[in-house]
Amino acid sequence: MSAPSSLAPLLERFFTQRLMTQRQVSPHTIASYRDTFRLFFEFARQRTKKAPCDLAFSDIDVDLIEAFLADLEQRRGICARSRNLRLSAIRSFFRYAAYYEPAHVARIQQILVIPAKRHDRTLVGFLSRSEVEALLAAPDLRTWCGRRDHALLLVAFQTGMRLSELTALRRGDVELNAGAHARCLGKGRKERCTPLTSQTVQVLKAWMREPPGGSSDILFPTVHGQRMSADAVQYLLAKYTAIARKTCVSLRKKNVTPHMARHTAAMELLQAGVDLTVIALWLGHESIKTTQIYLDANLALKETALAKTASLNGRMGRFRPDDRMIQFLNNL
Repeated sequence: MSAPSSLAPLLERFFTQRLMTQRQVSPHTIASYRDTFRLFFEFARQRTKKAPCDLAFSDIDVDLIEAFLADLEQRRGICARSRNLRLSAIRSFFRYAAYYEPAHVARIQQILVIPAKRHDRTLVGFLSRSEVEALLAAPDLRTWCGRRDHALLLVAFQTGMRLSELTALRRGDVELNAGAHARCLGKGRKERCTPLTSQTVQVLKAWMREPPGGSSDILFPTVHGQRMSADAVQYLLAKYTAIARKTCVSLRKKNVTPHMARHTAAMELLQAGVDLTVIALWLGHESIKTTQIYLDANLALKETALAKTASLNGRMGRFRPDDRMIQFLNNL
Protein backbone atom coordinates (compact mmCIF):
# COMPACT_ATOMS: atom_id res chain seq x y z
CA MET A 1 0.00 0.00 0.00
CA SER A 2 1.39 3.43 -0.94
CA ALA A 3 1.96 6.07 1.71
CA PRO A 4 -0.72 8.77 1.99
CA SER A 5 -0.03 11.94 -0.01
CA SER A 6 1.37 14.76 2.14
CA LEU A 7 -0.25 18.18 1.93
CA ALA A 8 2.81 20.28 2.88
CA PRO A 9 5.05 19.88 -0.23
CA LEU A 10 2.21 20.71 -2.61
CA LEU A 11 1.18 23.76 -0.58
CA GLU A 12 4.77 25.03 -0.70
CA ARG A 13 4.82 24.65 -4.50
CA PHE A 14 1.44 26.38 -4.69
CA PHE A 15 2.91 29.48 -3.02
CA THR A 16 6.38 29.53 -4.61
CA GLN A 17 5.59 28.31 -8.13
CA ARG A 18 1.92 28.98 -8.77
CA LEU A 19 1.35 32.27 -6.96
CA MET A 20 4.78 33.92 -6.92
CA THR A 21 6.43 32.65 -10.14
CA GLN A 22 3.61 31.85 -12.56
CA ARG A 23 0.86 34.27 -11.58
CA GLN A 24 3.12 36.88 -9.93
CA VAL A 25 0.39 37.93 -7.54
CA SER A 26 0.83 40.93 -5.29
CA PRO A 27 2.42 40.71 -1.82
CA HIS A 28 -0.99 41.62 -0.41
CA THR A 29 -2.53 38.48 -1.96
CA ILE A 30 0.35 36.32 -0.72
CA ALA A 31 -0.17 37.67 2.80
CA SER A 32 -3.92 37.05 2.65
CA TYR A 33 -3.48 33.44 1.47
CA ARG A 34 -0.70 32.88 4.02
CA ASP A 35 -2.89 34.02 6.90
CA THR A 36 -5.74 31.80 5.71
CA PHE A 37 -3.62 28.66 5.84
CA ARG A 38 -2.04 29.66 9.15
CA LEU A 39 -5.52 29.81 10.67
CA PHE A 40 -6.60 26.61 8.94
CA PHE A 41 -3.57 24.59 10.12
CA GLU A 42 -4.07 25.87 13.66
CA PHE A 43 -7.67 24.65 13.53
CA ALA A 44 -6.73 21.33 11.85
CA ARG A 45 -4.08 20.65 14.51
CA GLN A 46 -6.72 20.91 17.22
CA ARG A 47 -9.13 18.64 15.35
CA THR A 48 -6.77 15.99 13.96
CA LYS A 49 -4.02 16.18 16.61
CA LYS A 50 -1.48 16.29 13.75
CA ALA A 51 1.21 18.86 13.01
CA PRO A 52 0.77 20.74 9.70
CA CYS A 53 3.75 18.93 8.11
CA ASP A 54 2.14 15.57 8.94
CA LEU A 55 -1.27 16.33 7.42
CA ALA A 56 -2.23 14.12 4.47
CA PHE A 57 -4.88 14.75 1.83
CA SER A 58 -6.95 12.01 3.45
CA ASP A 59 -7.12 14.15 6.63
CA ILE A 60 -8.76 17.07 4.82
CA ASP A 61 -12.40 16.79 3.87
CA VAL A 62 -15.38 19.04 3.33
CA ASP A 63 -16.55 18.62 6.94
CA LEU A 64 -13.23 19.87 8.32
CA ILE A 65 -13.21 22.94 6.08
CA GLU A 66 -16.85 23.80 6.78
CA ALA A 67 -16.14 23.47 10.52
CA PHE A 68 -13.13 25.78 10.09
CA LEU A 69 -15.23 28.42 8.31
CA ALA A 70 -17.94 28.17 10.99
CA ASP A 71 -15.28 28.56 13.70
CA LEU A 72 -13.98 31.73 12.04
CA GLU A 73 -17.43 33.29 12.22
CA GLN A 74 -18.42 32.07 15.68
CA ARG A 75 -15.18 32.22 17.67
CA ARG A 76 -13.28 34.97 15.85
CA GLY A 77 -16.38 36.97 14.92
CA ILE A 78 -15.45 37.65 11.28
CA CYS A 79 -18.11 38.83 8.83
CA ALA A 80 -19.44 36.81 5.88
CA ARG A 81 -17.29 38.81 3.45
CA SER A 82 -14.09 37.87 5.32
CA ARG A 83 -15.27 34.25 5.57
CA ASN A 84 -15.71 34.17 1.80
CA LEU A 85 -12.17 35.53 1.29
CA ARG A 86 -10.76 32.67 3.38
CA LEU A 87 -12.83 30.17 1.38
CA SER A 88 -11.56 31.69 -1.88
CA ALA A 89 -7.93 31.05 -0.84
CA ILE A 90 -8.73 27.44 0.06
CA ARG A 91 -10.54 26.88 -3.23
CA SER A 92 -7.61 28.29 -5.19
CA PHE A 93 -5.21 25.80 -3.59
CA PHE A 94 -7.46 22.79 -4.13
CA ARG A 95 -8.07 23.70 -7.79
CA TYR A 96 -4.28 23.60 -8.15
CA ALA A 97 -4.06 20.35 -6.16
CA ALA A 98 -6.58 18.59 -8.44
CA TYR A 99 -3.95 18.44 -11.23
CA TYR A 100 -1.34 16.77 -9.00
CA GLU A 101 -3.51 14.54 -6.83
CA PRO A 102 -5.98 12.77 -9.18
CA ALA A 103 -6.48 10.05 -6.58
CA HIS A 104 -8.21 12.64 -4.37
CA VAL A 105 -10.24 14.36 -7.08
CA ALA A 106 -13.60 13.33 -5.59
CA ARG A 107 -12.64 14.78 -2.19
CA ILE A 108 -11.33 17.95 -3.88
CA GLN A 109 -14.54 18.40 -5.89
CA GLN A 110 -16.58 18.30 -2.69
CA ILE A 111 -14.41 21.07 -1.26
CA LEU A 112 -14.67 23.19 -4.41
CA VAL A 113 -18.48 23.23 -4.29
CA ILE A 114 -18.65 24.69 -0.75
CA PRO A 115 -20.80 27.78 -1.41
CA ALA A 116 -19.86 31.33 -0.53
CA LYS A 117 -22.14 32.84 2.09
CA ARG A 118 -24.51 35.55 0.94
CA HIS A 119 -24.39 38.82 2.86
CA ASP A 120 -26.04 42.21 2.94
CA ARG A 121 -24.47 44.86 0.73
CA THR A 122 -24.43 48.08 2.70
CA LEU A 123 -23.99 51.50 1.15
CA VAL A 124 -20.40 52.70 1.02
CA GLY A 125 -19.39 55.23 3.66
CA PHE A 126 -17.76 58.49 2.64
CA LEU A 127 -16.93 61.88 4.13
CA SER A 128 -18.25 65.31 3.26
CA ARG A 129 -15.93 68.14 2.23
CA SER A 130 -16.17 69.75 5.68
CA GLU A 131 -15.28 66.45 7.37
CA VAL A 132 -12.26 65.99 5.12
CA GLU A 133 -11.07 69.52 5.86
CA ALA A 134 -11.42 68.88 9.60
CA LEU A 135 -9.26 65.76 9.28
CA LEU A 136 -6.62 67.58 7.21
CA ALA A 137 -6.44 70.31 9.84
CA ALA A 138 -5.83 67.81 12.66
CA PRO A 139 -2.08 67.00 12.18
CA ASP A 140 0.39 69.30 13.95
CA LEU A 141 2.33 70.95 11.09
CA ARG A 142 5.05 72.08 13.51
CA THR A 143 6.38 68.49 13.68
CA TRP A 144 7.96 66.22 11.04
CA CYS A 145 5.37 63.49 11.66
CA GLY A 146 2.53 65.98 11.47
CA ARG A 147 3.69 67.31 8.09
CA ARG A 148 4.12 63.77 6.80
CA ASP A 149 0.65 62.75 7.98
CA HIS A 150 -0.96 65.86 6.50
CA ALA A 151 0.62 65.13 3.11
CA LEU A 152 -0.36 61.46 3.32
CA LEU A 153 -4.00 62.22 4.14
CA LEU A 154 -4.22 64.83 1.39
CA VAL A 155 -2.89 62.40 -1.23
CA ALA A 156 -5.23 59.67 0.05
CA PHE A 157 -8.37 61.83 -0.19
CA GLN A 158 -7.39 63.37 -3.52
CA THR A 159 -6.19 60.29 -5.41
CA GLY A 160 -8.37 57.58 -3.88
CA MET A 161 -5.44 55.15 -3.76
CA ARG A 162 -5.76 51.91 -1.86
CA LEU A 163 -3.89 51.78 1.45
CA SER A 164 -1.28 49.34 0.08
CA GLU A 165 -0.72 51.59 -2.95
CA LEU A 166 -0.35 54.68 -0.78
CA THR A 167 2.22 53.23 1.62
CA ALA A 168 4.23 51.76 -1.29
CA LEU A 169 4.68 55.15 -3.01
CA ARG A 170 8.28 56.21 -3.57
CA ARG A 171 9.61 59.67 -4.32
CA GLY A 172 10.31 58.64 -7.92
CA ASP A 173 6.63 57.72 -8.35
CA VAL A 174 5.57 61.37 -8.04
CA GLU A 175 5.89 63.93 -10.86
CA LEU A 176 5.33 67.48 -9.60
CA ASN A 177 6.11 69.52 -12.73
CA ALA A 178 3.94 69.81 -15.86
CA GLY A 179 1.36 67.05 -15.91
CA ALA A 180 1.71 66.40 -12.19
CA HIS A 181 0.70 62.86 -11.23
CA ALA A 182 1.38 59.94 -8.91
CA ARG A 183 2.12 56.50 -10.33
CA CYS A 184 1.24 53.29 -8.47
CA LEU A 185 0.98 49.55 -9.03
CA GLY A 186 -2.51 48.39 -8.19
CA LYS A 187 -4.47 45.15 -8.12
CA GLY A 188 -3.64 42.67 -10.87
CA ARG A 189 -0.18 44.30 -11.11
CA LYS A 190 -1.72 47.08 -13.21
CA GLU A 191 0.15 50.37 -13.21
CA ARG A 192 -1.87 53.56 -13.30
CA CYS A 193 -1.24 57.31 -13.06
CA THR A 194 -3.46 59.63 -11.07
CA PRO A 195 -3.33 63.40 -11.67
CA LEU A 196 -2.63 65.70 -8.75
CA THR A 197 -4.31 69.01 -7.95
CA SER A 198 -2.25 72.19 -7.59
CA GLN A 199 -2.84 72.18 -3.82
CA THR A 200 -1.57 68.60 -3.50
CA VAL A 201 1.45 69.48 -5.66
CA GLN A 202 2.38 72.40 -3.40
CA VAL A 203 2.08 70.28 -0.24
CA LEU A 204 4.15 67.45 -1.77
CA LYS A 205 6.84 69.86 -2.97
CA ALA A 206 7.19 71.20 0.57
CA TRP A 207 7.17 67.68 2.00
CA MET A 208 9.83 66.38 -0.40
CA ARG A 209 12.17 69.18 0.71
CA GLU A 210 12.07 67.65 4.19
CA PRO A 211 15.05 65.47 5.15
CA PRO A 212 13.90 61.84 4.55
CA GLY A 213 13.78 59.44 7.47
CA GLY A 214 16.71 57.03 7.12
CA SER A 215 18.12 56.31 3.68
CA SER A 216 14.85 55.08 2.14
CA ASP A 217 13.15 56.77 -0.81
CA ILE A 218 9.67 55.85 0.49
CA LEU A 219 7.44 58.90 0.05
CA PHE A 220 5.74 58.57 3.45
CA PRO A 221 8.24 56.66 5.62
CA THR A 222 8.34 55.94 9.32
CA VAL A 223 10.85 57.88 11.44
CA HIS A 224 13.29 55.03 10.75
CA GLY A 225 12.85 55.27 6.98
CA GLN A 226 10.75 52.12 6.64
CA ARG A 227 7.48 51.63 4.80
CA MET A 228 4.48 52.39 7.03
CA SER A 229 2.35 49.40 7.97
CA ALA A 230 -1.41 49.27 7.54
CA ASP A 231 -1.79 49.30 11.33
CA ALA A 232 0.30 52.47 11.57
CA VAL A 233 -1.91 54.31 9.08
CA GLN A 234 -5.06 53.09 10.84
CA TYR A 235 -3.63 54.29 14.16
CA LEU A 236 -2.79 57.78 12.93
CA LEU A 237 -6.16 58.10 11.19
CA ALA A 238 -7.95 57.15 14.42
CA LYS A 239 -5.84 59.71 16.29
CA TYR A 240 -6.66 62.53 13.88
CA THR A 241 -10.33 61.54 13.72
CA ALA A 242 -10.53 61.90 17.51
CA ILE A 243 -9.03 65.39 17.21
CA ALA A 244 -11.28 66.40 14.29
CA ARG A 245 -14.42 65.27 16.14
CA LYS A 246 -13.95 68.15 18.58
CA THR A 247 -14.69 70.67 15.82
CA CYS A 248 -16.70 68.55 13.36
CA VAL A 249 -19.73 67.04 15.11
CA SER A 250 -20.80 64.86 12.17
CA LEU A 251 -17.59 62.83 12.43
CA ARG A 252 -18.72 61.53 15.82
CA LYS A 253 -21.27 59.30 14.09
CA LYS A 254 -18.83 57.83 11.56
CA ASN A 255 -16.30 55.03 11.77
CA VAL A 256 -13.49 56.53 9.67
CA THR A 257 -11.25 53.93 7.99
CA PRO A 258 -8.37 54.28 5.50
CA HIS A 259 -10.57 52.83 2.75
CA MET A 260 -13.14 55.56 3.36
CA ALA A 261 -10.67 58.02 1.82
CA ARG A 262 -10.94 56.02 -1.43
CA HIS A 263 -14.73 56.13 -1.29
CA THR A 264 -14.64 59.86 -0.58
CA ALA A 265 -12.44 60.55 -3.62
CA ALA A 266 -14.84 58.58 -5.83
CA MET A 267 -17.89 60.44 -4.51
CA GLU A 268 -16.18 63.81 -5.05
CA LEU A 269 -15.64 62.88 -8.70
CA LEU A 270 -19.17 61.56 -9.12
CA GLN A 271 -20.76 64.65 -7.58
CA ALA A 272 -18.61 66.81 -9.89
CA GLY A 273 -20.26 65.10 -12.87
CA VAL A 274 -17.33 62.88 -13.89
CA ASP A 275 -18.41 59.90 -16.00
CA LEU A 276 -18.51 56.53 -14.25
CA THR A 277 -16.05 54.95 -16.71
CA VAL A 278 -13.49 57.66 -15.92
CA ILE A 279 -13.94 57.06 -12.18
CA ALA A 280 -13.36 53.33 -12.77
CA LEU A 281 -10.09 54.16 -14.55
CA TRP A 282 -9.15 56.62 -11.80
CA LEU A 283 -9.60 54.01 -9.07
CA GLY A 284 -8.13 51.13 -11.04
CA HIS A 285 -11.31 49.04 -11.05
CA GLU A 286 -11.27 45.94 -13.24
CA SER A 287 -14.96 46.39 -14.11
CA ILE A 288 -17.30 49.36 -14.13
CA LYS A 289 -19.72 47.20 -12.12
CA THR A 290 -17.46 47.73 -9.11
CA THR A 291 -17.79 51.50 -9.51
CA GLN A 292 -21.59 51.17 -9.56
CA ILE A 293 -21.63 51.14 -5.73
CA TYR A 294 -20.98 54.88 -5.72
CA LEU A 295 -24.10 55.54 -7.78
CA ASP A 296 -26.11 53.54 -5.25
CA ALA A 297 -24.77 55.66 -2.36
CA ASN A 298 -25.15 59.07 -4.03
CA LEU A 299 -28.40 60.47 -2.69
CA ALA A 300 -27.86 63.85 -4.40
CA LEU A 301 -28.01 62.25 -7.85
CA LYS A 302 -31.22 60.45 -6.92
CA GLU A 303 -32.75 63.67 -5.62
CA THR A 304 -31.83 65.39 -8.91
CA ALA A 305 -33.52 62.58 -10.82
CA LEU A 306 -36.60 62.85 -8.58
CA ALA A 307 -36.87 66.59 -9.24
CA LYS A 308 -37.15 65.88 -12.97
CA THR A 309 -40.16 63.58 -12.54
CA ALA A 310 -43.83 64.52 -12.19
CA SER A 311 -45.39 64.02 -8.80
CA LEU A 312 -48.01 61.30 -8.41
CA ASN A 313 -51.52 62.32 -7.44
CA GLY A 314 -51.71 60.57 -4.08
CA ARG A 315 -54.52 61.17 -1.62
CA MET A 316 -55.03 60.50 2.05
CA GLY A 317 -57.29 57.64 3.04
CA ARG A 318 -58.96 56.64 6.27
CA PHE A 319 -57.55 53.59 8.08
CA ARG A 320 -59.86 50.58 8.04
CA PRO A 321 -58.66 47.55 10.04
CA ASP A 322 -58.55 44.14 8.37
CA ASP A 323 -60.71 41.26 9.41
CA ARG A 324 -59.35 39.84 12.69
CA MET A 325 -58.46 36.49 11.17
CA ILE A 326 -56.70 38.13 8.19
CA GLN A 327 -54.82 40.39 10.60
CA PHE A 328 -53.67 37.34 12.58
CA LEU A 329 -52.41 35.66 9.41
CA ASN A 330 -50.62 38.83 8.25
CA ASN A 331 -48.77 39.05 11.56
CA LEU A 332 -47.32 35.55 11.29
